[in-house]
Amino acid sequence: MTSTSPAPTPAPPTGRRPASARRRALGLVVCVVALVVACLLSVSFGSRVVGWSDVVAGLLHPDPDDIAQAAVASRVPRTVLGLLVGAALGLAGAVMQGLTRNPLADPGILGVSFGASLFVVVGIAWFGLSTLTGYVWVAFAGAGATMALVYAVGSAGRGGATPLKLALAGAAVTAAVSSMISMVLLTRTDVLNTFRFWQVGSLGRADTSAILTILPFLLVGGVLAVAVARGLDALALGDDLATGLGQHTGTVRALGALAAVLLSGAAVAVAGPIAFIGLVMPHLARGFTGPSHRWVLPYAALFGGVLLVGADVLGRVVARPQELEVGIMTALLGAPVLIAIVRRSKVREL
Repeated sequence: MTSTSPAPTPAPPTGRRPASARRRALGLVVCVVALVVACLLSVSFGSRVVGWSDVVAGLLHPDPDDIAQAAVASRVPRTVLGLLVGAALGLAGAVMQGLTRNPLADPGILGVSFGASLFVVVGIAWFGLSTLTGYVWVAFAGAGATMALVYAVGSAGRGGATPLKLALAGAAVTAAVSSMISMVLLTRTDVLNTFRFWQVGSLGRADTSAILTILPFLLVGGVLAVAVARGLDALALGDDLATGLGQHTGTVRALGALAAVLLSGAAVAVAGPIAFIGLVMPHLARGFTGPSHRWVLPYAALFGGVLLVGADVLGRVVARPQELEVGIMTALLGAPVLIAIVRRSKVREL
């Protein structure tokens, strides 16, 4: 005779989240603290170093007759803009990598930033654009047109839009668009002085009106990016499996592409084509969170804000009393981080 032991009684639910979720939430808190520290350093350091008492006074009730407090107040828009642009580029890069399943996808490598740049330089040269509002709309048009072109070229032929084909299409379109930009600038040298400071990537033109101009586009783009997070997780499994899980892949791609265009277009219009943030920050985020886009997106946004604000502070400190543009500093900081990530993870596709 054989006897069967009763099945073990399942443990009652404890009502606590898994430890991994708690660690991720704690990591977000640490990122927020790091971002606050970077913002405080940004309003403190520049051509003039400001003490903490003047920082507090300049933030709460600045005295316009006090030079130190006036310096703090003047740095606040620049700091806020750096935070917004860095977060936007980090989000845009994460969304693009999720949509294409390509670890090299970002607004720069896929040509989106260069497409926006081309439309802006054409607007300056031939249509007399000189305001941020004009830059924003033509940058959106250039970003959207370039993204559509890259995807059309990368999806042609057998196999559809594979990560390798998209990367090659992005490289080809980027080379072509860069040549067009050079052609316009060579024929219109009067535009060169206006364009060259914008092209390198800078936060030096930050003011409240610039922030208010791009803020609605960034908010809409951020909401769309969060809305497609689960769809991006499904796309990572392949289109057939994503459809089987109830995801409308066409809708996910359309909303994700719109989010990426809004985020990258607004960021490029106000600060120029800043490199490496959209490429590196999603990889850095996945190292802490894993592949789930519910966590990758906020981490990438926070990392992007910290890196861009921190790079802007370093650019003001290392060349004092002058400054290095933030686009130069992000390239210097981002390239070693990207090399380290690639050597450690050896990621081929998402």
